[in-house]
Formats: sequence, structure tokens, C-alpha cells
Amino acid sequence: MDLYLGQMKDIILGQDFLTWLWYKSDVTGGLFEDKGETFELHMEQRVSVQGGEGDTLETATVSGATSELREARLGLRTGKKVNRAQIRIEKDAEAWSFTLKAEDFSIGSLRTPTVETKLEEGDDPDAPFLEKMFLLEKCLSHLDAVYAKFLDLRFGTGWGEEVQAFRTWLSKNE
Repeated sequence: MDLYLGQMKDIILGQDFLTWLWYKSDVTGGLFEDKGETFELHMEQRVSVQGGEGDTLETATVSGATSELREARLGLRTGKKVNRAQIRIEKDAEAWSFTLKAEDFSIGSLRTPTVETKLEEGDDPDAPFLEKMFLLEKCLSHLDAVYAKFLDLRFGTGWGEEVQAFRTWLSKNE
């Protein structure tokens, strides 16, 4: 199946974003900001990298609870880019985890902090639903903030410096 130009750009931009996100979360200790709030974002122990195209397309998926994802990093050194990653966002005692795909920015397996569903007399019956929606919006807001930061860099004048810093980071992790 041939991809139309829009899909090609989405895949490239999505792969650049996830690859940058891995690098940036590693060098910043995972600290990002959203509307003045600091939160942590980390790549969890499951990353897929992809390189080539057509008949030469290669994908490597690496996972492990205590893995440093060496094979995925090796893939980056050979020109592959992250095409799928498991991501964890933490803010105070709350944590979200999900899988993000580069090709269409789709989110899968989203887990939010636990919402108390047991109601006591006088509680609003819609409260658990509204709390869950609030937590979903909060997660998406944090992800949007990180993506906006990436787009500012990617289409700004500092992208060349960022790529050089990425290459330095990658060479240090050999």
C-alpha cells in the first residue's frame, strides 16, 4: 500500500517527535512544563524503532523491566527512529501510562490514576466520571505541551543545534 504525502510527513514528524522525546526525557531527567506546572515524562521499558522503507523496512521492538533498551539505542545509531513507545507521565502522586504511535499519534492502553468509584450518600453520582475525564484531559494537556515544545524546536532556528546535541547524547550511550 502506498502512502500519500500527508501520511509520509506524519510518520516522519511522529518518528522525529518520539525519537526527540526519548533523548529529551533522558537529558532533562524527564522534567517538562505545562502551563507553569512541572511534570515528569519518561519512556518506559518498551520502545520500537524502525528504519528503511518498502522491502528493506526493519523494525526492532525492545522491552524489559530493567532494560536500558540497548538494542533500540543501537537502532538509533544505525539511522532508525522510534515509531512506538510506552510513555509514563507523573505529576505529584498521579501517574499516567500509554503507548504512542508515530504514524498517526494514536494513543493506546491509556491508564490514568485510579478514580474512587465508591460513592457515599450525598456524593454526586457523576463525580467519578467527571474525575476520569479531568484526568484524561490533564494527560493530554501535558502531552500537547511537550509536542508544542517539540514543534517550536523542530520548525525553529535551533533544530540544528538540537540534532547535534542528540548525536552527542547518542554517542555517549554506546
